[in-house]
Amino acid sequence: MSHGPSAAGPIEPSLVPEDGWHCTHSYYRFDRAFLAAQSPETIRAGRDAIESILHPEASTAPARLQTSIVSGHKADFSLMLLDPDPLKVDAVHQALAASPLGPAIVPTYSFVSMTEVSEYVPSAEQYAQRLVAGGEVEGSPAYAAKVKAYEAREPMMRKQRLTPDFPVNHPATCFYPMNKKRKVGENWFTLPFADRNKMMAEHAKSGMAFAGKVIQLITVGVGLDDWEWGVTLWAKNPAFLKDIVYRMRFDEASARYAEFGEFFTSYITSASHMLDHCRIGV
Repeated sequence: MSHGPSAAGPIEPSLVPEDGWHCTHSYYRFDRAFLAAQSPETIRAGRDAIESILHPEASTAPARLQTSIVSGHKADFSLMLLDPDPLKVDAVHQALAASPLGPAIVPTYSFVSMTEVSEYVPSAEQYAQRLVAGGEVEGSPAYAAKVKAYEAREPMMRKQRLTPDFPVNHPATCFYPMNKKRKVGENWFTLPFADRNKMMAEHAKSGMAFAGKVIQLITVGVGLDDWEWGVTLWAKNPAFLKDIVYRMRFDEASARYAEFGEFFTSYITSASHMLDHCRIGV
């Protein structure tokens, strides 16, 4: 979205968003032929460098850095990186490429996006209206308790969408890009907001059935990458990834209007364990 001059004067150029963080999902495979030609000393130096680069608490690390082992042949490992500065995010990729084992680390896929608070996340007033539409009696004790509880958690919900913490105790993760259709008769962007909002509320309700099992983050790639949104799911068990995606595909917003890219499933771990798993120097 473009911004014109404000009352305080023109907005200064910056790579840091006014709201939210930059996010990149990166996927890599190891070139085994290159590794086989390297000395044990080079492999050891390469391992040490990778572990240092991918340490979440390193001085050069972005605000959030997560390493995982990818299931299947699409990649060997993946990174999820978030920071206010996009160059700090990209610096991780450049550091890997410049490391002793850089030629062996082959990129296979990436998705560039930003965090945001969706226009379909209701304000407290909109949430109250939804309650009434759903049959709650306005002003009743149950209505008042639900509105008060939503008002209390709304600021944290918005913070988690803009500057998210990675979940703990959710070792399985899945990422996939998606678009909303722009086809004749199925054009999401020509629908009235009220219709879109109703369908997204239904979609959110389906997801709420997995509270405590799955955590979701939606990032926006519109204008930044080939797909419009990126969906990241973290689950306490891989089966929950299957279950939530299957259930939500029956919602109209998904069944009628969504288009999906490739799915990448991986398992969160440390850089050291990832290298062990991939038999790098083991």
